[in-house]
Amino acid sequence: MQTIESINEMQSLAINLRNEMKLIGFVPTLGGIHEGHLSLIDYAKNKADIVVASIYLNPEQFGPNEDFDRYPRTLEKDLNLLEERKVDIVFIPDTKSIYPTNYSTYLVEEKLSAGLCGISRHVYFRGVVTILAILFNIVHPNFAVFGQKDAQQCAVIRKFTQDMRFPIEINVCPTVREKDGLAMSSRNAYMDIAQRKEAGALYRSLKKVEKMIHEGEKNVNRITEEIIDYISAFSRLRLIYVSIVHCNTLEPLKKISPGQSLVALAVWCDDIRLIDNIVV
Repeated sequence: MQTIESINEMQSLAINLRNEMKLIGFVPTLGGIHEGHLSLIDYAKNKADIVVASIYLNPEQFGPNEDFDRYPRTLEKDLNLLEERKVDIVFIPDTKSIYPTNYSTYLVEEKLSAGLCGISRHVYFRGVVTILAILFNIVHPNFAVFGQKDAQQCAVIRKFTQDMRFPIEINVCPTVREKDGLAMSSRNAYMDIAQRKEAGALYRSLKKVEKMIHEGEKNVNRITEEIIDYISAFSRLRLIYVSIVHCNTLEPLKKISPGQSLVALAVWCDDIRLIDNIVV
């Protein structure tokens, strides 16, 4: 496994690989590598000639009162996990290289990023889109891989890639879950035992409404109320939002559209922000 810190070195190598007709798969991460990330690596390994993973904790996708300072920084562990998965190249740039002191260019997707998480996380998607534009221009991937847990992010990335005419295929892999159904996330490391126990309610609430829908319920208000009632029974959980939207357009639905309805929610577990979703 090759580790690269220099932007120029990574960019030159990527251009040479593309000239050699190598298929490059790219898995961008913030670090804090877990089995969810590794499932994306496995997908890329099965499809690409060369797999590039990046580890970069992007400050531009954290608001002023968010958890940038305490986000997991486990570089040695991350590199060991990626090497075990036989990643070809790990790109580890620093912030001075990505955002030099005179940096002033940001990209904004204005439609799909407006609802759901975008209501309360005002800078998040601007930061995501901007860093991916930078990384795509450095790594030159044929395709990039993301996880379904971040469903809104995936929709925004697809739209941004299409609108900016990046010749990159966006692949989305299923959410990887803990034994109790909790979606794997780097932020899960924040939780103590009591918080971890209550956090499992997110997926249980989604499974409850999935059952309702499979049994014929199509009324969005009733389905939403079921999640609200279920989550409110847990003392550590505070609902940020629950929404039922079209899985591609993220437009709110008035009734369930089979196979195209995204049921998405976000909660605070004390001071830890968690998200989850299912497509039904």
